[in-house]
Amino acid sequence: MKHHQFAVTPPLGWNSWDCYGAAVREEEVRGNAEYMAEHLKPYGWEYVVVDIQWYEPGAESSVYRPYVPLEMDEYSRLIPAANRFPSAAGGKGFKPLADYVHSLGLKFGIHIMRGIPRQAVHADTPLLGTAATARSIAKTWDGAICKWNTDMYGVDPAKEGAQEYYNSLFDLYASWGVDYVKVDDIAASLLYGIQMDEIKLIRNAIDQCGRPMVLSLSPGPAPLEYAEELIGQANMWRMTDDYWDIWRLLYAMFERCEKWAPYVGEGHWPDCDMLPLGHLGIRSVDGGASDRRTRFTKDEQVTMMTLWSIFRSPLMFGGEMRDNDEWTLSLLTNEEVLAVLRDGRDARQLFREEDRIVWTSKEAGGSGMFVALFNASESEQTVTVDAARLGLRELASVRDLWAHKDLGPAEELSFTLAPHASKLLKVSE
Repeated sequence: MKHHQFAVTPPLGWNSWDCYGAAVREEEVRGNAEYMAEHLKPYGWEYVVVDIQWYEPGAESSVYRPYVPLEMDEYSRLIPAANRFPSAAGGKGFKPLADYVHSLGLKFGIHIMRGIPRQAVHADTPLLGTAATARSIAKTWDGAICKWNTDMYGVDPAKEGAQEYYNSLFDLYASWGVDYVKVDDIAASLLYGIQMDEIKLIRNAIDQCGRPMVLSLSPGPAPLEYAEELIGQANMWRMTDDYWDIWRLLYAMFERCEKWAPYVGEGHWPDCDMLPLGHLGIRSVDGGASDRRTRFTKDEQVTMMTLWSIFRSPLMFGGEMRDNDEWTLSLLTNEEVLAVLRDGRDARQLFREEDRIVWTSKEAGGSGMFVALFNASESEQTVTVDAARLGLRELASVRDLWAHKDLGPAEELSFTLAPHASKLLKVSE
């Protein structure tokens, strides 16, 4: 599928939500882009993503202000709030900011909500490319409205003008130079489930706009029974609700990854959500605590990066990158670990014995195997796996990828791990 060419390996980037909520400002986006270009770009990090409500002039945190005026053009399309994104003034939109990100050798992304602005529907404003108007394509009935953000009504795919509205959105984003779009309130909902018909409108709109754009769908958990349809429409889809620096959420991810592993492949990536690492909650009050360093212990941080990497989830860093310490930076720049993400194939959970867990994947284009051993329990445990269980004749070579250390040949892999700790190894016969 053509869109799979847009993200042949899992996308790596930064998203503004975990640190700034709905209130990120242009200078913060530019600053994080500059950090990425200097420190992370050589390791494959490239996406800089502005999360939700960039069109809300008064946004202050991750708490949404309901029913407030939003910045919108004459064709019912939301545009950046110029008081927060000064370069957008005069109808320039995100093009100046995207141009700056591109000048650093990086790619630019935005978040949007599914649907059409409610203020456009109430004013019945025009749509570009059709005689239909905002009110005529909107789903305004009870149960069709997002319950956690009041900005939008859904779009009724059966209505004349629905496809033209989405085409006009993505034509606008293409003119800005957008490379990545995260669409929210669409992959899952406790109220009205996955919105597959609207996902297809978006797929069509991207395909016709003439610019390659990675399509990421939120929130989760996306329903597993729609896996093949998601592969057919998107590059990424969330398999979890909002994920934060809380151990029980990381613990739950092992089961989610086991279920979704068969659907990981070139250009289509089940998404474990953002990496809540480093300096979080500067203006985001989600996640149970405001301005803080990540609450994950160092062992838990390594375990999260190990699971995300061997499973091959996209990596979207959530903290304020300019405040990274050496430890946090080291988690993002370990070339041997990132090779597992990039070059691993056929990842699967080999076994789980209570909370002793072993994952494996094969090295593409090589003879090696990647092996991750996890202790997800609350006490010290020894995790052991031998060559036969790995499907190998012997373990002639064992390398610890986090430590950059050769461990030599071994009869078996056996490590005593602290609670919530892990090992990531490369082995060969």
